[in-house]
Amino acid sequence: MPSVDVTTEIVINRPRTEVASYAADPDNATTWYANIEAVQWETPKPVTIGSKMTFTAKFLNRRLIYTYEVTEFTPSERFVMHTAEGPFPMETTYSWSDTADGNTRMKLRNRGEPSGFSKVTAPVMVLAMRRANTKDLVRLKRTLEAKA
Repeated sequence: MPSVDVTTEIVINRPRTEVASYAADPDNATTWYANIEAVQWETPKPVTIGSKMTFTAKFLNRRLIYTYEVTEFTPSERFVMHTAEGPFPMETTYSWSDTADGNTRMKLRNRGEPSGFSKVTAPVMVLAMRRANTKDLVRLKRTLEAKA
C-alpha cells in the first residue's frame, strides 16, 4: 500500500465527454492546476498510451520538473499517468462517470511511495495534495461550467 494515496472528487455540471476531453488534454493543465506552470510535449500529440509530457510545477515551495508517461487511456472513462521523477514516483489517475442527473463525477487520485526525506514528510504531503487537488477540481469545475 503506498504511503501517499489521495483521492478527491467533484461533480461538474457538464457532460462527461466534455469534462474528460478537457481534463485529459495536457495543454489545458495550466488553466485548472494552480501549481502547474508549464507543460511540454515530449511525444507527438494527441494523448495516447505512451505519450510523454514534461510538467513544471511548484509544490510546497519547491520547483518540480517531472515527465509523466500515459500508461492507460480510455476516453471519457479513465486516464492514468506515471512518473519516476520528482520527489517520488507518482501515479495520477483521472476517472469520470455520469451522475443520475446527467452531469459528471470526476475523481482525481495521486498515489506513490516516497523514499528518503520525502518518506518522512509524506503525512504533510498528503494533506497538501488533498488541499491542492480539491482547489484544482473546483477551478476545473468553474472553468467548464463558465463555458456552458
